[in-house]
Parts: sequence; C-alpha cells; structure tokens
Amino acid sequence: MIRRHKYNAVKTTVDGHTFDSKAEAARYSELRLLERAGVISDLELQPSFLLQEPFRDEQKRAHRAINYVADFAYNENGRRIVEDVKGKETKEFSIKWKLAIRHYPNHEFRKVTR
Repeated sequence: MIRRHKYNAVKTTVDGHTFDSKAEAARYSELRLLERAGVISDLELQPSFLLQEPFRDEQKRAHRAINYVADFAYNENGRRIVEDVKGKETKEFSIKWKLAIRHYPNHEFRKVTR
C-alpha cells in the first residue's frame, strides 16, 4: 500500500533535486528560467534561518536551536528574496514565518500559492 502525504503533495524531481510537491518543483523551474535570463541571481534551495540559538535552561536541560527552512532564496534588484511555496499553511509554519520576518528585516519574504 502506498502511503499518501496528508496534504496530497506528490514528491517531484527536477534537475536532480527532489521537491516536496509539484507546485514547489514548478516554482523551481520558473526560478531557474529567471536566473538564466538574468532577472534573479544566486538561487538557493532550502536555505535555513536561525530563529533561536540552542540553550540550556536553569535545570541544565538542553534545548535545540529553532530554524526556519524556506523553499528558495535568491537576489532580485539588490534585495534578498525568501520564498515558500504553500498549498496548506500549518500553525508551525505560520509561527516560524512571522519570527523569520522579524529576525531578518533585510530580507523580503514571499509566500507563493498555486
């Protein structure tokens, strides 16, 4: 029995990269065309943004770092753009998205929906 993704996303491979959904793969193809045309530069897949450092609490328990991993980042008109392709927005994504916007004011964050 093939197990389906809970949001019906279908993993798709393009240029040797496997994406979590067809929409994400399609956006990658669009961004690659824009990069080849010179509209954008420095396309990065799965860039990670630190939201909180790891730490130990008063009881000496270790807490891991909290990171937000976007789908893409690239330069456009002198600005760093961070994109996430979303079909269904989870509560965890929404929280991390807001924290990323707050922690990285020099970046422009964009949600892409299909």
